[in-house]
Amino acid sequence: MRLDKFLKVSRLIKRRPVAKEIVDKGRVQVNGKLAKAGAVLKIGDVIRIRFGNKVLETRVLLLTENARKEEAEKMYEIISEERFSGDGE
Repeated sequence: MRLDKFLKVSRLIKRRPVAKEIVDKGRVQVNGKLAKAGAVLKIGDVIRIRFGNKVLETRVLLLTENARKEEAEKMYEIISEERFSGDGE
């Protein structure tokens, strides 16, 4: 499954165009490497997403084309979530 589609279906990012934009800006890594929106994910891949002052690291557990909200939460596990203050700490 494409990275941008996974981000949308899993509801990590609400809309696919927004997911593509964030990936294209270099804010997403897969397995420690900068990723492109079309990168193909596999179960076990680690995704690191930078949202402003937050970094979210997740592991892919399930790949499915469509998911209801309850199923979407089972598509990944959160490994870590870091928040940074606005003064560069």
